[in-house]
Amino acid sequence: MSHKNMMMARIYFSEKSAHLEKLLTLLKDVEKVIGVTVYRGIEGYGDSGQVHSASLIDLSQDLPIVVEFFDESEKMEEIINHLQKNIKPGHIISWPVRVHD
Repeated sequence: MSHKNMMMARIYFSEKSAHLEKLLTLLKDVEKVIGVTVYRGIEGYGDSGQVHSASLIDLSQDLPIVVEFFDESEKMEEIINHLQKNIKPGHIISWPVRVHD
């Protein structure tokens, strides 16, 4: 079985602060990363400690958002360094991954 060593990254936002369309355009059209997935959380909290949650009665408009993406490690390092200028410290995580062919 062959594989490629790559890097995965996640960015944590809230819906109000995500600027999601701009980020996806950057990752897809400018950086051309291999894959991007956006997750919308049903509940979570961040720096403030205030819990944001979705329920059938009251659908919050400020739920957690996670953007996950991957590509070759060298390329990812450059992208992450660029993104760190506009994203709150501690809201980007990354780790090495093995992509199986």
